[in-house]
Amino acid sequence: MTEVTAALVKELRERTGAPIMDCRKALGESGADIEAAIDWLRKKGLSAAVKKAGRVAADGLVGAAVEGPIGALVEVNSETDFVARNEAFQRFVQSVSALALKGAGTLEALKSAPYPGAGHSVEAELTRLIAAVGENLVLRRVTRLAVDRGAVFSYVHAALGKGVGRIGVILALASTAQEEALKRLGKGLSMHIAAAVPLYLDIASVPKEELQRERSILIEQARATGKPEAILERMVEGRLKKFYEEVVLSEQIYVVDGETKVSRLVEEAAKEAGAAISLAGFARFALGEGILRPKSDFAASVKAQLKD
Repeated sequence: MTEVTAALVKELRERTGAPIMDCRKALGESGADIEAAIDWLRKKGLSAAVKKAGRVAADGLVGAAVEGPIGALVEVNSETDFVARNEAFQRFVQSVSALALKGAGTLEALKSAPYPGAGHSVEAELTRLIAAVGENLVLRRVTRLAVDRGAVFSYVHAALGKGVGRIGVILALASTAQEEALKRLGKGLSMHIAAAVPLYLDIASVPKEELQRERSILIEQARATGKPEAILERMVEGRLKKFYEEVVLSEQIYVVDGETKVSRLVEEAAKEAGAAISLAGFARFALGEGILRPKSDFAASVKAQLKD
């Protein structure tokens, strides 16, 4: 019979979130077979993490962290807003955001990173937290920005704690100016990005296929007006300008004053700072975007309960 080692107990605990004594017993009952031990725990209702894993997690928190020329965003989902208000969950998101500053900016690297003071990985800590809070939790995505010279700024909207909330933004400004000279512009534009939801940094960043698609739509719309072909191109260019103003950060109108184009705002800030400033990159995470939430049928739910 295979020996139940401390390493096997540790692995089973990390995978299931079950208490150590239950993990040891499960391994003993299953001949030290990890998969069989997981099944044993599930049958006994002791594998909290596995039991929760199938549930949709679309709530939670977005976390933002910045350190000089480096910034990171993470999204950790929970099933309910109640858990998002849990201090232990908030500390986890804050810690993971800080860890993302030092990583490669990939989800795989972040999950395998050592969790501070725990003696195990981020993924294992998440498993432990699932068992503690009683909900499915998902470390969904991460991104990282860095500049050689300049600074990265952040903004968190609807914050529930330091650096955690429902919308997170990081913005990288490339410049030889001191960070203090960039702060006003960086903070203001980070808030602008949260509100205006740009998709691209500048016109050159718009994918060619996206531009061609938009242009073809605009051409058909212009032709539908019955105007002469000679002026259709001018109509299309005018409408493309409007398209850029909607989706391109540098072409948007700054939401704070409602009149200054962002590119102009950057130029004015550069003059004030006495050094060139350029938009180097940005990222915006809105909690739960893209996650399909199941539609609840209240009547069916009541009927199901009456049948039990």
